[in-house]
Amino acid sequence: QVQLVESGGGLVQAGGSLRLSCAASGRTFGSYCMVWFRQAPGKERDIVAFISRGGYTTYYADSVKGRFTISRDNAKNTVYLQMNSLKPEDTAVYYCAAATYVSNWRNGPDYDYWGQGTQVTVSS
Repeated sequence: QVQLVESGGGLVQAGGSLRLSCAASGRTFGSYCMVWFRQAPGKERDIVAFISRGGYTTYYADSVKGRFTISRDNAKNTVYLQMNSLKPEDTAVYYCAAATYVSNWRNGPDYDYWGQGTQVTVSS
């Protein structure tokens, strides 16, 4: 079992930055691939970014490439999402999720554990 707790959300102006954190319980954090998803009101949940167990492989949604960076610190059981050049369309609840194995990094159902989410609001 892994418990995930996100933090770092808030209200920011367009062009600003935020760093989200996702703290995981347990001693096997390094065994999990980690992702960030987001869900805006009235919209489907969208993949944002993926990071492999050791942190050597990352993938991003086209909408955030060049602006967001996912990273992890396995010694601290934490994954991060650095968000720069934020836009109003980035407004959403952001969720981290974990899985020991995924066949498709974009596929939400592949992930076994989810956090409760943190709200990010970007004003224009």
